[in-house]
Amino acid sequence: MKSFDKSLEIETEEEDNVQKHENNSEASHNITPLLRDSWKPYKGTRANVKEQLLKLRDCLESVCRIQWYGFAILGILTAVLSFLMDFSVAKLLRAHLWLYAKLEGHVLLQFLCWTLYPACISAFASTFSHNICPFSTGSGIPEVRTMLSGIELPHYLSLTHMFTKFLGLICTLAAGSTVFLGKVGPFVHLSTMLGAYLDRLCRLMEGKKKEAGTEMMVVAAAVGVASCFGAPISGVLFSVEVMSSHFAVRHYCPCFFSAACGALTFHLLSMWSSDGETLQALFKTNFPTASPFFPLETLLFALLGLLCGAVSCCYLFCHRRILKFTKTNRVFSTMLTTEKGLYSGLVVFFLASLTFPYSAGQYLASKCTTKQLLTSLLDSRQWSSQSHNASVQLELGTLDWGSSGAPIFLPLAFFLLMKMWMLVLACTLPLPAGYFMPVFVYGATLGRLFGEGVAYITTGRDILGQRWTSVNPGGYALAGAAAYSGAVTHTLSPALLAMELTGQFTHAVPALLSTLLANALARSRNLPSFYDGLSISKKLPHLPSLKKACPQLPSTPLGQVMGVNSVQLQKAAGPAEVQSAVSNSNEARIPVVDTHGTQRAESYFTNWMIFAFAQCIEGRLDEVCSIHPNSVMLSPHNTVQEAYNMLSVAPAQTIFVAERGKLVGQITWSEMKLILEGLAKEI
Repeated sequence: MKSFDKSLEIETEEEDNVQKHENNSEASHNITPLLRDSWKPYKGTRANVKEQLLKLRDCLESVCRIQWYGFAILGILTAVLSFLMDFSVAKLLRAHLWLYAKLEGHVLLQFLCWTLYPACISAFASTFSHNICPFSTGSGIPEVRTMLSGIELPHYLSLTHMFTKFLGLICTLAAGSTVFLGKVGPFVHLSTMLGAYLDRLCRLMEGKKKEAGTEMMVVAAAVGVASCFGAPISGVLFSVEVMSSHFAVRHYCPCFFSAACGALTFHLLSMWSSDGETLQALFKTNFPTASPFFPLETLLFALLGLLCGAVSCCYLFCHRRILKFTKTNRVFSTMLTTEKGLYSGLVVFFLASLTFPYSAGQYLASKCTTKQLLTSLLDSRQWSSQSHNASVQLELGTLDWGSSGAPIFLPLAFFLLMKMWMLVLACTLPLPAGYFMPVFVYGATLGRLFGEGVAYITTGRDILGQRWTSVNPGGYALAGAAAYSGAVTHTLSPALLAMELTGQFTHAVPALLSTLLANALARSRNLPSFYDGLSISKKLPHLPSLKKACPQLPSTPLGQVMGVNSVQLQKAAGPAEVQSAVSNSNEARIPVVDTHGTQRAESYFTNWMIFAFAQCIEGRLDEVCSIHPNSVMLSPHNTVQEAYNMLSVAPAQTIFVAERGKLVGQITWSEMKLILEGLAKEI
């Protein structure tokens, strides 16, 4: 027992010595925190490495801030991820077509290969996403917009979510033209996840302990678009228009810098993989530069913009209806909740059956990838002319546009009619997918059909004293792609994106004109855009979305929807009145007025609030009443929209309503959400 007591005393003394040594180490500035734990191996090596890293950090900071290196790395890494994804998807698509070609002569086996491959891979994407990370499905842009508005969604930035989204998106794109979905939205989300981790790393290197800001996430949203297409300018503008309700000017330089790094890396990797000699546009075009379009064609481009706007309204209407139907229908809602893999497999099998090349697929160019489709639609040669040469006829047959032997107008019109509802149905699939590029291709097809009709009617004829020798249908396809995608998303950046993707700035003015008119028609009824509709369907807070979802906001008086505040205190209230007010009210704040019913109440209840009820009960009312910035005052004649704007911008959670100086009611943030939902259901 004595020896045990002695050993216990020795251990206690050793622990005290270690504790004193650690305290001295914390107080000393010469000993680094890296060497606190004596059990860690290679002390000298780690100390040398840390010293070298500190010298490297000081050297880098002497040139510019660490955060700028983070912006460059963000652009480069996002472009590398985009290239790896495109490379993997190209291999999977090539394997599918190779297997389909090997089964030539066996129609049944070819049908099974054509349908089961995308159905199985889509079912795997849905099941994998649902089991690993249930909220990794969809576009991701509504969630990114919510995070940029200041609402925290930590699970949407996890590494597990990033891995699940990346693998699921590869499977979605590998399904090919059957599903007809893109990667822009999910890739913006992936870039945001990467930006969040780089922001933490940069702040750790700078020695900052405060919480991460949103600057890196805003930059990441722009880089996501730039790395998908190698278009830095339109990527930044798309981020401004779609992602941020209030874009800070100080974010422009970081956005353009990081987007330029990403676009340059994307082009270099593309050039390296295709053994090209120089950087070039993503989609090759051969527009004539001497006379790109006739002056009178400007009116036709304007008419095309109106047509794209009208078709976009129809598409957005169908999209809103299908989202509402899948949430209200018992069968669809059950399958989308518990049997996501089965739902995706059945829907994709149905779509693949329609796109089978021996059935309706011969009119849908079903064997072509998205890049091949867009490249063919931007061809400047006229397809509808009876005098086109054999090379054009051969190319059309290769791309399945003219393989059926029917006039070119038939496959283009059939493509538009079928892809309209097929794309709406594909938007309900619970897997990671982007929706911008399919809309862009659809608009190019609409413009191509319009341009072929114009070329067929006007070529070789004299119109208003001017002979129209040749018309470029590819220019109409370019303008149609920009106008339709801009109308669906309620943005103008697709006009510049079309220019950057093709390098054809000769049609910049017609494309911008078409996009403006399409946007004007699409916004005429104040209905939500595509991404706004997704935000409303997912019940994600977003200021522009709720305004468009509730057109009654500007005309609804606040006095009709506010709650009545039955408890209020006078400034000279005693302990008994305070006790009564606290016991009779469940509110977190009680307004304090000068006197009940006086004209001076308006200047008091907005500045005097009670937060410590215990102190109030003790009678020290003057000590706890102070000016509080979270109090907001409105009149009952103000509209609901003004109250919503005030709650969204100010840090207030409660709005007090006064009429002629008298407090008549209040409205909280939770009550405002219920009001907005009620107004939205009336549409």
